Amino acid sequence: MIEVDGLKKEYGEFVAVNQLSFRVEKGEIFGIIGPNGAGKTTTLKMLSGLLHPTAGNIRINGIDIAVDPVRVKSIIGFLPEESPLYEGMYVEDYLLFFSELYNVERYIARKRIHSLLNDLSLNAAGKRIGDLSKGMRRKVAIARSLINDPELLIYDEPGSGLDPMTSRFITEYIKSLRKRGKTIVFSAHNLYQMEKLCDRILIIKDGRQVTLGSASQIRKEHSNVFYRLEFMVDDFKDFCIEGVKKLDDRFLFVTTDMDAVNEITRYVVANGGRIIEMHTQEPVLEEVFLKLMGVEPS
Repeated sequence: MIEVDGLKKEYGEFVAVNQLSFRVEKGEIFGIIGPNGAGKTTTLKMLSGLLHPTAGNIRINGIDIAVDPVRVKSIIGFLPEESPLYEGMYVEDYLLFFSELYNVERYIARKRIHSLLNDLSLNAAGKRIGDLSKGMRRKVAIARSLINDPELLIYDEPGSGLDPMTSRFITEYIKSLRKRGKTIVFSAHNLYQMEKLCDRILIIKDGRQVTLGSASQIRKEHSNVFYRLEFMVDDFKDFCIEGVKKLDDRFLFVTTDMDAVNEITRYVVANGGRIIEMHTQEPVLEEVFLKLMGVEPS
């Protein structure tokens, strides 16, 4: 669906995006995360054709966006982080206006608007955009991005500044769009949301790729899995494994070494003890992200 090779964007001497290369498969939800100023918004704007790269190539459905930008833009729905709306317009009139820009026939546009407003739980009948809450205005912007029934959706912080319920609704709605065959590329600061939603995630810093993969792959590559074992046994003083702590009537052992866990387990069973609890502790994506950004845990 998307092929990006050697993407670069310079503003004078400042390099906002530096040599990014990645692929996005059709039907994939692809996330881009990074600290403020990492180049996320610049990358998304280049993917949508709003900014021209200084160097590199972007191909969408095999079409070079620099060669035929109009054709590429016709299959894209773009949602910027800050999306000013025409607040004096009625919601349905606003969406009809944008459908005309995409040459959507009016009877199709009306059916599509009715369906979108229903799917987004947006009761907009007789309402001007300026009378809507922030969450409802964001839903109008999402409906606008879908008015041309695009194959590819590029969303910059779709849940930015929204209350938790509206943000969750939008997350679930994005999931439903993938089920309808849409390909989605988006950025967000909510790493829990990204971890649950994305098939793959690109982490960038200072315009460069830090890592790329599924949340599980990123955790595996850039962090350790810890094993936590609680057990009871009468005599453990002669067992030569460091790191075992005494907790009242039981022992606690936390390690990254599964062989050590197995060794202790065998010892406990052989000496009439009891395993109370054993589970795996995987770091969440936020912990891995902070580590990759060079932030020490508090």
